[in-house]
Amino acid sequence: MERKNNTPVHDFILLGLTDSEEIQSILFMLFLLIYLVTVLGNAGMILIIRLDLQLHTPMYFFLSHLSFLDLSYSTVITPKTLENLLTSTKHISYRGCLIQMYFFVFLGATECFLLSSMAYDRYVAICNPLHYPLVMSTRFCCSLVFGSYLIGFVDSFVTVLRMSRLNFCDSNVIHHFFCDTPPVLALSCTDTHDIEIMIFIVAGSTLMVSLITISVSYVSILSTILKITSTSGKQKAFSTCASHLLGVTIFYGTMIFTYLKPSKSYSLGKDQVASVFYTIVIPMLNPLIYSLRNKEVKNALIRVMQKGKGSGQLK
Repeated sequence: MERKNNTPVHDFILLGLTDSEEIQSILFMLFLLIYLVTVLGNAGMILIIRLDLQLHTPMYFFLSHLSFLDLSYSTVITPKTLENLLTSTKHISYRGCLIQMYFFVFLGATECFLLSSMAYDRYVAICNPLHYPLVMSTRFCCSLVFGSYLIGFVDSFVTVLRMSRLNFCDSNVIHHFFCDTPPVLALSCTDTHDIEIMIFIVAGSTLMVSLITISVSYVSILSTILKITSTSGKQKAFSTCASHLLGVTIFYGTMIFTYLKPSKSYSLGKDQVASVFYTIVIPMLNPLIYSLRNKEVKNALIRVMQKGKGSGQLK
């Protein structure tokens, strides 16, 4: 009788994006540049919001947490990807793989519900402006953020707990550049049907509940904007939502394409491109989207710089 090799797996090999050394060098320089912009952009956004008192509002409170999530999200994936692009041995320990997967799911799920909170904030600001200070109180905003992190923690804990019980017998080569759930599931020699259903339900409910919340908020916002008679009023209302709506569209588009489908339909090329986009590129785009399209952030940056110059002259 044939016996499967049930020796516990101590590490995995991340196959990466390409075998070509020339392309790996180009990708290393590109991803390094993107990561540096991501760190500077998100850290700068957090710093500006913290230093400028005029940005101490619910919208920028949520935005500072979004920047923190993007910074953390990118740091979980990009440094290891950069290391693997430089080395011939692309190993990651079994424990390291589960830790990377845990934080990836945790930060991704948290961001989904944080984006929902930001959409609700815009809904209250535009559709119910007179009650905005009362509804979006500091306590309520903190509760929304705490709830987002809690849901992310539960999603990631359940997912990684189930993944840790899988057996890996035939291969330890992950056909991806990080420890994502579909390619790791593909390596298991045990029946993954139940865990696939569980992950589909968890990921699907996270994406759909947050997306429905965002959709309902923006339908109400659009309905309110269309009732505004003045053109300048409509433009002002649209401008407050444009950045968030653009960020949501990019984030959810790639996430739904990648995860709301059976793992058997996993495609190495297409899914890797989508994964590069939402793990490496989007964390860089968010601070650019929210800063370049936002006069308040630009003005806050000018005030912070002027304050810094003033402090330097006094010394």
